[in-house]
Amino acid sequence: MHVNKVEICGVNTAKLKVLKEKEKIELIKKMQAGDQKAREELINGNLRLVLSVIQRFTNRGENLDDLFQVGCIGLIKAFDNFDITQNVRTSTYCVPMIIGEIRRYLRDNNSVRVSRSLKDTAYKAMQVKERLTVELDHEPTLEQIAREMQLPKEDVVMALEAIVDPVSLYEPVYSDGGDTIYVMDQVSDHHDDSDWLGEISMKEAIKKLNDREKKILSLRFLNGKTQVEVAKEIGISQAQVSRLEKSALEQIKRQL
Repeated sequence: MHVNKVEICGVNTAKLKVLKEKEKIELIKKMQAGDQKAREELINGNLRLVLSVIQRFTNRGENLDDLFQVGCIGLIKAFDNFDITQNVRTSTYCVPMIIGEIRRYLRDNNSVRVSRSLKDTAYKAMQVKERLTVELDHEPTLEQIAREMQLPKEDVVMALEAIVDPVSLYEPVYSDGGDTIYVMDQVSDHHDDSDWLGEISMKEAIKKLNDREKKILSLRFLNGKTQVEVAKEIGISQAQVSRLEKSALEQIKRQL
């Protein structure tokens, strides 16, 4: 989507102002002091951020105008609750809030519901697949996964088909001057706006991994490669990949 060709909700996105981080903080201070003009300028100066976020949801067949308006609600909530004492970039805080608002909208307006039991079966199937890949040194067939789970193959296929549009936990959602927001920053059982500090902690935990650990997690979860494929690309054994991957994930858990 080219910004200079898009008009959303009557707004010409090519003419949207982009504020610098310092300008945003100054406007937030004025807004929190009761300056409504500063609040309006702050929101208008961050509409491109909303536009950037909603583009990852455009393949769902939703109306762009509707998503943009919902994203703006998330943006407004973010600035209304922003704490300048936390020394956090505004985009780091706003992006999860915008995505959370859009997800709530999509969830509330989605006529198709996937049962919890079906989701649980799908996630268990993915875990079994991962374990069998290590044990067999190659990806298992659906029949092998179903046999391991003691379920009919059809049940496993149905469960996996139900969780459509899977994405990597390490897929970048938004990047602002090297400050990247990942999908895993948004993962939560309950989208509570007060959980944003935990999301930031997850991001910081990933930053503390060494280059090899980051590379392995990126290949495994961003590119969807098996441990065997990662081992061949990096030039180490599959067992080493498994050990390093497990160590990296444990480090992240300890940081949290």
